[in-house]
Amino acid sequence: MAAEPIVVVRELTKLYRQGDIDVTALAGVSLDIAPAEFVVLMGPSGSGKSTLLHIIAGIDRPTGGSVKVQGIEVANLNESQLADWRNQNVGFVFQSFNLIPVLTAAENVELPLLLTALNRKQRRQQVETALELVGLADRGHHRPDQMSGGQQQRVAIARALVTDPALIVADEPTGNLDAKSAADVLNILQGLSRSAGKTVIMVTHDPKAASFGSRSLHLEKGEIVA
Repeated sequence: MAAEPIVVVRELTKLYRQGDIDVTALAGVSLDIAPAEFVVLMGPSGSGKSTLLHIIAGIDRPTGGSVKVQGIEVANLNESQLADWRNQNVGFVFQSFNLIPVLTAAENVELPLLLTALNRKQRRQQVETALELVGLADRGHHRPDQMSGGQQQRVAIARALVTDPALIVADEPTGNLDAKSAADVLNILQGLSRSAGKTVIMVTHDPKAASFGSRSLHLEKGEIVA
């Protein structure tokens, strides 16, 4: 029997107000994403792919329609519930690594755990595990300025993983990286889906990056097209 989808999107719409005009970012998008899938969202700028990613991850709210993640209607949560839900269920990886320059790699990875009930020893164990998963077990004491761009992005992935979320969302995670670093990052994301059972949703413009996913969806003008 097929597993229940982890993400269920139905008739999702998103309108933005620009001056006197309503701009449609999403126009009735529906899709299911299975556990441990690596789904890639592609399309031209302004097609709605980042908007869709942000709504699924609870960063943005829809104008209409429904998004359920693990059976929870994300849009029904208030801001405080949403913050708790995101911290427990979603790991974020962005194009800019968003690391805090004065903190070491390990301290950057630990940040999401400071909002949990774990003690210091438990936090340290989870940080070590996350850094090991991205191949940086020996770089925990280095600050971001002592690392390459590819290593910084791997620290960002470790930070996304450290709370053991079911869902990893990545918005252009290789946009600032050279080809080898990009491949390293994509191999890690692919491994998280295949070996660790994480559901990964990634936005990219790059067909080479998209080839690492298990399924690609193409958006144009706020709709999924064949």
